[in-house]
Amino acid sequence: MRHALVLLLGIACTAGAHAEVSVLDVDGRTVVLGQPARRIVSLAPHLTELLFAAGAGDLLVGTVEYSDFPAAARQVPRVGDSALLDLERIAALKPDLLLVWRHGNSPQQVQRLAALKLPTYAHEARALSDISRALRDLGVLTGRESDALPRADAFDRAVADLRVRHAGRARVRVFYQVWPQPLITLNGEHVISQMLDLCGADNVFAAQRLLTPTVTEEAVLLADPDAIVTGWIPAHGGAPLEGWKRLTALRAVRSGQLLTVDPDLLHRQSDRVILGAHELCEKLDGVRAALPLGR
Repeated sequence: MRHALVLLLGIACTAGAHAEVSVLDVDGRTVVLGQPARRIVSLAPHLTELLFAAGAGDLLVGTVEYSDFPAAARQVPRVGDSALLDLERIAALKPDLLLVWRHGNSPQQVQRLAALKLPTYAHEARALSDISRALRDLGVLTGRESDALPRADAFDRAVADLRVRHAGRARVRVFYQVWPQPLITLNGEHVISQMLDLCGADNVFAAQRLLTPTVTEEAVLLADPDAIVTGWIPAHGGAPLEGWKRLTALRAVRSGQLLTVDPDLLHRQSDRVILGAHELCEKLDGVRAALPLGR
């Protein structure tokens, strides 16, 4: 009897280890694997981060340039960058799952990847909830739910905490500069715009049709934001907001509210964006404190 029970348990465990898994990706496609993935190629730095956060970084056999977090990601073999991929190298690695950045990887490259007929999970964060969703999906696809689900839940709680903390506070009007020349910003559908909202701030170009529109200095002058914010790492040199200082008609310039945040935290669509959101909210709290009374 005991021998039969042990045999049954062994069969059950073997079946569980090789059970089919499936999720819906950002394109609404059902990604089905005959068993949890064991050889994964990630084609975006944020997807590499998310895979490590989901407790499955050890399954990575290839990734792209700039995948530098956590430190272990730097040791993973490279297969190109997000725009130019080495398809022969990817095929040689024999992955059983590809992680694709829907609007970060070149469409032409993605089309060529399709010829490899490899299971592919596509991701794009258009909302903060898409980040925790990706953690849960990767947990399912790798069989690491015990690591991924608590991490996703912790992220959702941190987002909710920031939202509650800034609810009801005076709104701050922000121009977010993505790039100085040409002058590029983002609209209300971008996840960074949603982080501004989380901090009790309004994106002055939220109504733009394109996700990352090009705007003019005149349009920024007309919007007259309380603050201008951009992502910048001082060690990389340059001064991306220096040019605004000559436009003293801008409220943000007169009040000295030209702010920088860490792009490695705020711009990557991994769960570390919550750290970037905390930095952003803290700096915008300073802007809010300097607003005229009754504005």
